Amino acid sequence: MERPGIEVAVVMRREYIGNAWQDWRWILADVVPHEPSFGTEPRLLLQNDKEERWLHPGFRVELFTDDAEGYYLNITTPAPCWFVLWRMEEEATLREEPMPRPAAVSLSYHDAGRWLDAQETVEQVPAPAHVVEWMRAFIDEHHVIEPKRRKRPESFKRLEDRFGNPASITTEKKFGEAGNE
Repeated sequence: MERPGIEVAVVMRREYIGNAWQDWRWILADVVPHEPSFGTEPRLLLQNDKEERWLHPGFRVELFTDDAEGYYLNITTPAPCWFVLWRMEEEATLREEPMPRPAAVSLSYHDAGRWLDAQETVEQVPAPAHVVEWMRAFIDEHHVIEPKRRKRPESFKRLEDRFGNPASITTEKKFGEAGNE
């Protein structure tokens, strides 16, 4: 059975910031529906003194039933979004300087969290309404809210020392302590 999915392309923007540390920076500009005319290779869309925009086509975003919770977390935020993992090239290929290469696109908070835990560069842009509705329909069919389990209060836990042995608390003085006698 084929998983539900959509084809998208990522637009990365190089913008002039001209501060003391760097003149330019790369950021995620957009995630757009893929069109056959985009081809399969990155291409320059715009270039002027203030910015460059590059289109990176050919990403498939699939929805997995075992990640319905991750999609649910995304659509229950005030601004559901795309998550894009991207990395800088090791050396220049399409331009004179290295450029960013999107590596993955997702709608899951869990994917974004794993990527961030791995210290990857992850950015987000708002998802359009039709994508949010597509995700919502999937969630309605596959997401099951886990019942909350009652957590036992910490005050009822057995006291243990750092070795796991039962510990006791006393207000009496230990042997050899100086005190008022």
